[in-house]
Amino acid sequence: MGSEWMEMRKRPVCAAQEPTACAPGQPGVENQGSNACCFCWCCCCSCSCLTVRNQEEQRLRRTSYEARTEDLPTCEESPGPTLEEASAWAQSFDKLMLTPAGRNAFREFLRTEFSEENMLFWMACEELKKEANKATIEEKARIIYEDYISILSPKEVSLDSRVRETINRSMAEPSRNIFDDAQLQIYTLMHRDSYPRFMNSALYKDLLRSLSEKAVEA
Repeated sequence: MGSEWMEMRKRPVCAAQEPTACAPGQPGVENQGSNACCFCWCCCCSCSCLTVRNQEEQRLRRTSYEARTEDLPTCEESPGPTLEEASAWAQSFDKLMLTPAGRNAFREFLRTEFSEENMLFWMACEELKKEANKATIEEKARIIYEDYISILSPKEVSLDSRVRETINRSMAEPSRNIFDDAQLQIYTLMHRDSYPRFMNSALYKDLLRSLSEKAVEA
């Protein structure tokens, strides 16, 4: 009687366990477990892992960009653009870059693409060209180099090796035109890559729509 009672006590415990634990000798149990895991990885886990990884990469990219742009200068002071002025931006990139309002709108778009430093570098080069004092030129050139040319800078712009080497050699005695080739290269990059996307962006289209509504109301 005592042995039968003990046997009954054991049965529920064994029944609650996994099949592999209760009957390790059953054929095919281990293979079934392996196939289930493989199926889960192929059809479920891989998709969810990719989604999580992409979200994490986007979060890290956004955090990195926010960290490296904390000290960026504010936008240029400028009155809002008129409908005529904003419409002219679609005619050429030069017209967009000609006015502070155009540069501000384009800079806002570049910020969404994490490439605002291209505009800031171009603007800094324009300011350098206005300087006449040798000491001021040297100081501003050093700051521009450290901010946008140095490979150690988080705001480094994309330049080819030839332009970089020319700048490096000239930094011993910088002139106000030391970054001319680099500035042209970045201007061309913005014109070719970013400007077409800006023209088709919701930001630009919403601006035109808002200006059109104001013109009708007036």
